[in-house]
Amino acid sequence: MSYIHGYDPDTLREKIDPRRCKERLDEIGEQRSLPALLERVWLLKVLDRLEDALVISEQSVRVARMAGTRKDLLRARILHASVQQYRGAFAAAEQELTTCAEEAEGQGWSAIAAFAYQHRGKTHYDAGDFDRAREDFKRALFLRQECGAPDDQLESTLLAIEATDRRRADSALAG
Repeated sequence: MSYIHGYDPDTLREKIDPRRCKERLDEIGEQRSLPALLERVWLLKVLDRLEDALVISEQSVRVARMAGTRKDLLRARILHASVQQYRGAFAAAEQELTTCAEEAEGQGWSAIAAFAYQHRGKTHYDAGDFDRAREDFKRALFLRQECGAPDDQLESTLLAIEATDRRRADSALAG
């Protein structure tokens, strides 16, 4: 069941039902499995509980490093970087996402690489670097098309490209 009901066309943040997200967070409780930790990170992030999200995301990276696969570790690191992005630590998020995207592409894991590029694009977008954001979103779109990603992922990337184009045009007019 998806907790995402679309994306804000200006911020690119997920539109969620906070009540349902809080209920799910309560259901998960203190479970320590990697999937539960990753879900907790995401829920805390979208509920704007960023300090808690950061702590749990660091824990999820440690768990993935010790007991997960390389793909699990990449997913955990990407989610950790997305928490950094939400906190405004753009340089740290960009560095982590770049490393993850390069590793995923090197392994031929298009879906994970696309996930990393999408989040790096959002990081650039939040930082006001719309040219680099657009490049990342276009790369994410290509990779998602290549691996046959679901329509909702393609649509979120197309929305991000459109929002970036609007912001670039607005910046050009203001400049």
